Amino acid sequence: MASNMRGLQQYISDIRACRVRELEEKRINREMAHIRQKFKEGNLDGYQRKKYLSKVVFTYILGYKVDVGHMEAVNLISSLKYSEKQIGYLALTLLMHENSELVRLVINSIRKDLDDQNEINNCLALHAIANIGGKEMAEALSPDVHRLLISPVSIPFVKKKAALTLLRLYRKHPDVIPTGDWAERIVSIMDDDNLGVALAVTSLVTTMAQDNLDQFESCYNRAVGRLYSLVFDGNHPSDYYYYRVPIPWLQIKLLRLLQHYPPTEEPSTLNAIDAILKAIMENSKEVPKNVQHNNTQNAILFEAINLAIHLNPESTVVSTAAVLLSRFILSKETNVRYLGLDAMAHLAACSDSLEPIKKHQGTIILSLRDRDISVRRRALDLLYSMCDTSNASVIVEELLKYLQIADYGLREELVLKIAILTEKFATEYEWYVDTILKLISLAGDHVADEVWYRVVQIVTNTEDLQPYASRVAFHYLQAPSVHEKLVKPAAYILGEFGHLIANDEGSSPIEQFQALHSKINFCSAQTRALLLSTYVKWANLFPEIKDQLVVILDRYRHVLDAELQQRACEYLALVTKGDDDELLQAVFEEMPPFPSRESALISRLHKKGKDTGDKRTWVIGGKGENKEREAARFKNFRKGTGDGQVPTAVTTATPVSSAAAPGPTTTSSGLSSSYSNGMMRSNSTPMSPPEPVMGLGSSSYIPENIMDSLAGLDLTSNSAQEAPLLAPSTPSNLGPTSPLTTSSFFSQPQSSAPLTHGANIDKWFDRLSYSAEGVLYEDAQIQIGLKSEYHGHLGRVQLYFGNKLSVPLGSFSIAIESREPGKLVATLAQNPTKTIEPLTQVQQQISVECKELFTQPPTIRVGYLAGSLQTLVLRLPVAVTKFIEPVKLGQADFFERWKLIGGPPRECQAIFPIKLDASGQPDVARNNKVITGNKLGVLEQIDPNPVNSVAAGVLHMSTAGKVGCLLRLEPNKEAKLCRVTIRSTNDEVSKQIERLISKPLRADGASA
Repeated sequence: MASNMRGLQQYISDIRACRVRELEEKRINREMAHIRQKFKEGNLDGYQRKKYLSKVVFTYILGYKVDVGHMEAVNLISSLKYSEKQIGYLALTLLMHENSELVRLVINSIRKDLDDQNEINNCLALHAIANIGGKEMAEALSPDVHRLLISPVSIPFVKKKAALTLLRLYRKHPDVIPTGDWAERIVSIMDDDNLGVALAVTSLVTTMAQDNLDQFESCYNRAVGRLYSLVFDGNHPSDYYYYRVPIPWLQIKLLRLLQHYPPTEEPSTLNAIDAILKAIMENSKEVPKNVQHNNTQNAILFEAINLAIHLNPESTVVSTAAVLLSRFILSKETNVRYLGLDAMAHLAACSDSLEPIKKHQGTIILSLRDRDISVRRRALDLLYSMCDTSNASVIVEELLKYLQIADYGLREELVLKIAILTEKFATEYEWYVDTILKLISLAGDHVADEVWYRVVQIVTNTEDLQPYASRVAFHYLQAPSVHEKLVKPAAYILGEFGHLIANDEGSSPIEQFQALHSKINFCSAQTRALLLSTYVKWANLFPEIKDQLVVILDRYRHVLDAELQQRACEYLALVTKGDDDELLQAVFEEMPPFPSRESALISRLHKKGKDTGDKRTWVIGGKGENKEREAARFKNFRKGTGDGQVPTAVTTATPVSSAAAPGPTTTSSGLSSSYSNGMMRSNSTPMSPPEPVMGLGSSSYIPENIMDSLAGLDLTSNSAQEAPLLAPSTPSNLGPTSPLTTSSFFSQPQSSAPLTHGANIDKWFDRLSYSAEGVLYEDAQIQIGLKSEYHGHLGRVQLYFGNKLSVPLGSFSIAIESREPGKLVATLAQNPTKTIEPLTQVQQQISVECKELFTQPPTIRVGYLAGSLQTLVLRLPVAVTKFIEPVKLGQADFFERWKLIGGPPRECQAIFPIKLDASGQPDVARNNKVITGNKLGVLEQIDPNPVNSVAAGVLHMSTAGKVGCLLRLEPNKEAKLCRVTIRSTNDEVSKQIERLISKPLRADGASA
């Protein structure tokens, strides 16, 4: 740049040649005047503007104020030449601040560069936005920055700069960024193939997720999947290896991101995280000889330890980590000692048992004398967190010794922590008073007012402590020099409870007065006001020294301080009002106990130590404080099952090296012909049936012991009048007692995301409600097939995702959500792949468990990148009838149980219109198909009418137990109506089964 502008070169040479500041200022003023004149004259070409503006920028960098060149910078960023545009943006970012009036003039030019196809112009514009970063600019340009980030045509380094620009804007103006609308799309870029882009986006997601846990919930499993591949997959670009460690910065950020969310409940995700942590621990056992390699490895290790503590402080991984930490706090490296103490403080703050940490108490106390202040701070935090009743006296005593030599910047925090520990773990009142007053005496100016306020509260509320506290306070006042911070609590305590020691030798009223009054001349006006209050209390308690007190009060009537003067006048009037001693006694009656309240010391300590960067996931202190904080953080967070790539982790205890890392196998076969519509290749591999659940090969399994299966039937119930089996149905039967409404099971659940709607989606769902396999969803891009099998209260749903495009589907993610998690548990059983190759399919298994009767089907959220981010939210056809096992009954057994169950409320009946077959007869085959599809066993030769159907089954629930179910279906071809009757030992079960059976059979809601 300078080689093309000789005028700039000469100007810089002249400035460097100036030996004194006066000559430099003279040269600069002359040049600025010349530039100002040239700009005023106008008619400058692009080269001249660039040259003069470069001189202005150089002058500004030297530290001189400049008042020229702003408009020229605005004009220069619109230039078509890169060199001119570059100087314009450089001047813009240096000379303009976010509240400048010129910001509005450059917004359109910056937007134009953001829309430009030239990536260099994109980057210059992004730099300007990030450096200026005003609210007006953020509101106007943040959508354009977001568009650059998610655009499939943006090159990696533009995406990186866009992510960091959004991060800068969010940190300055979080209310401007619509995180809810952008969350899903931003999170999907965490799977970008370019690790640099993934690193930048992870930084953005981590910052945004701290304030929006729900909106960025899907990042959790994506982070686990990416972290898993970094730890176990050795196939990464060489540019991202730092001392043989693959992109350690991304690993650290991902480990930190996981700590902002509550521990997941998905077994597959937990196993993956456990494998990652064990592998990191195993890799740290060998200490590299290279210092940089060792530092990199330790940085990842300490973040992994913090994550392990966050997930479960009592796990075996944390036990292994505790052994490592004991080694690290003895390290010669200052950074390692610091991180070791910090991680151990985290463990102490979250663990139930402090015994492993107490073993190293002596080493930790010695760290208070470390030459590095940051290490001393971490040692103080650790001692504070590991303190309990068994070691409180030792730790507090050591901290009091350290207080006398501690850094001044550390003393206020040290005083707060000593005061909190003394109060929290005091086993004797006398020890508490001795320690606190000694602390105030030693710390002096570093004692916050909250400390002595708390002393007064505790002494006032503890009657047994008052005489001892008065003696100790009087003892401190007898010293020749007493700090003012100690005078305050001593004055209050003696004023309230001095009469309790008035009869002790050497503690008479006059001696108390002399000891306290000897300090008044060294106190501030605020403390003197407190002493005057003590004097007037003594005037009421000790008549023998009333005259001396009156003299003092009279003297203070003439001081210049208005507060002291008013107090003295009012107190003197009360004391000298001799005809009404009862008034004096009433006014200065002993203070009542303070109401119970939380100590203000803890809140002050946490406020003082508040982080300004990433929000810390734990606070210094005990487990109780962290549990309360965690409950507050996650109070409004809806625990979901996550989203993204959940790896199938190794389950062995031995950590796996990257070369032998376990990896899930994904099917890339073509879609099955049963699902295909002809768009796949002819050589596609057909879909293989899933393996049976619990080792059973058929979903039509029938228990051998029928009576045991029907054990849930209450045979002691009062029998009810049996309805005629072949009673004809007429339209008059369609009354209020015969509901024709659609079940809530088939309605849209109250999901966190709206369901995807389409012409055939409901038809496919209804068909799968009584079929074991079929198409769940299909469009021009993707086809989703389904197979399912159930045994007892357990089930397995196998989903087949087929890519119908000639390009890969990227950022593929799956999330399963149960709307009634306490009744139906649905979890992903294995990991989804990140990419679906063209014209291939992948499989995903979902495990389900029925605990209690449920009414809402689970939903699945599928996300993938096909040009833009596509999201599908579909209902899974998992109904309560799927967990019924069919049984065989004879005619006598069936009718015996039918009568014993009786009528309502255990009976549920519905009458609805039906369609007849082509011959005008009831479609018995289809009726039986629907019944068997709902897992009830059709019983032959039970009903003499061949068009009627009778069925039986047992509903299995792991928590609620078994429920026997009986069904009778009676079609009437003359009325084109059908009556279905369900009887079971649970009236709610009867209602649900009736609705699920009726839905596909209704003429107005039948599925083909």
